[in-house]
Amino acid sequence: MSPVFVTGAAGFIGFHLCRRLLARGEAVIGLDNLNDYYDVRLKEARLELLTPHPHFVFYRRDLADREGVESLFADHRPDSVVHLAAQPGVRYARENPHVYIQSNVVGFLHVLEGCRQAGGVRHLVFASSSSVYGANTRIPFSVHDNVDHPLSLYAASKKAGELMAHTYSHLYGLPATGLRFFTVYGPWGRPDMALFKFTQAILEGRPLDVYNHGNMRRDFTYVEDIVEGIVRVLDRPATPDPAWSGAAPDPAASSAPYRLYNIGAARPVELMRFIALLEERLGKKAILNLMPLQPDDLLDTYADVEALTRDTGYAPTTPIEVGVTNFVEWYKSYYQV
Repeated sequence: MSPVFVTGAAGFIGFHLCRRLLARGEAVIGLDNLNDYYDVRLKEARLELLTPHPHFVFYRRDLADREGVESLFADHRPDSVVHLAAQPGVRYARENPHVYIQSNVVGFLHVLEGCRQAGGVRHLVFASSSSVYGANTRIPFSVHDNVDHPLSLYAASKKAGELMAHTYSHLYGLPATGLRFFTVYGPWGRPDMALFKFTQAILEGRPLDVYNHGNMRRDFTYVEDIVEGIVRVLDRPATPDPAWSGAAPDPAASSAPYRLYNIGAARPVELMRFIALLEERLGKKAILNLMPLQPDDLLDTYADVEALTRDTGYAPTTPIEVGVTNFVEWYKSYYQV
């Protein structure tokens, strides 16, 4: 069978997606460069759960390696591609801007070129981010709104990816769908994200850096709900929107086979409520280091997922209480706490 390519296969979302695809009988080609942005051992542990599967093949490859990426597409001729690999992190971009361009812009260009040159790619699904909403203050965030005021280079690189994907859809007819992820969390999560950092700090008795003095909300979305949404989108290749008009252009659609969706829980949670829930599950109080809002932070995130629900039946089901409990249980087991 023609495989599904998953870039970022050793990453948090990529790992969960590969497991889901394999469970439903897909052949999966996984790509990841296993960089050291966070503990490589965690990425390797994820891969150890995937590599025994007879329909999973893994390549350690950097997407910035143009020839290496081209050869994979030429050799394997994927049926579809889910592009999740990226340099994440909002604050990290302040000190390391070049890596975001190499990974998120140049790397994505090589994926797009791989799809074009290999031909026959039924659907490209790619990861964007809620960070693209930047200075927008109207909530819930809608894919129909303009997002031309990013607050971080990470957000700008994700916006660039959306524009590049649309160009390839227009020029080459490549069906492409972008998903703007909203604060994904759950077992096997990333150590640089809030739930992981907070859990580690509470257990170790270290202070938590809490920005804007805790007056923030995040649309925390459980990873299995995210994966369900990705699979639903993957099975529904983007098509041109016959109602799209250049006189009043909708950013979420196109006359090309291109779509953008928010993918989130659509249930924003106050940060202090999130911390209190984590304290309850860990049985230990947090030490709070209250700090001002950072210049690259969004005050609130809240996903309008109406379009994704309408088109795919997406309906996140995991309440934050269950998701946090599942994460804490995984953390304690994995780190033998």
